[in-house]
Amino acid sequence: MARDFHIGELAARTGRSIDTIRWYEKQGLIPGVARDAGRRRVYTENHVAWLDLIDRLRRTGMSIAQLREYTALTRQGKAALKEQRALLAAHGQRVRETIADWTEALALIEAKVDFYGEWMRKGKRPAVMPHHRASAPKKEAKKAPRRRTA
Repeated sequence: MARDFHIGELAARTGRSIDTIRWYEKQGLIPGVARDAGRRRVYTENHVAWLDLIDRLRRTGMSIAQLREYTALTRQGKAALKEQRALLAAHGQRVRETIADWTEALALIEAKVDFYGEWMRKGKRPAVMPHHRASAPKKEAKKAPRRRTA
């Protein structure tokens, strides 16, 4: 049977401060928070998982406004599954594009590190400097239209 717990335990289990959790709630980012007879917030394992998801979405660049929109959609449940999926799919595509850009940037950084390593080993500057791989000019990424939130 699932056990309920209060905000201090949620903070300890998720590595977030109580103030941060309360701020998330004020922003409408934590759905389904109940209150006990003493009017204290009551959380479940679902809230632990939800805060992990929020953290991962934020670390991958999702804005607070987009998180609010996603949270609002999840509150609608099954009726908004298509919209929930579309929002996460669009975010996933932006993350993939960022990973590709960062992978390319990392390759250049590593080549430059190797360049300096060779220079230090040989005592003279190598004839060829690493450069960005020859590629076609980057296409402008299509940005998903922003939805207005209440």
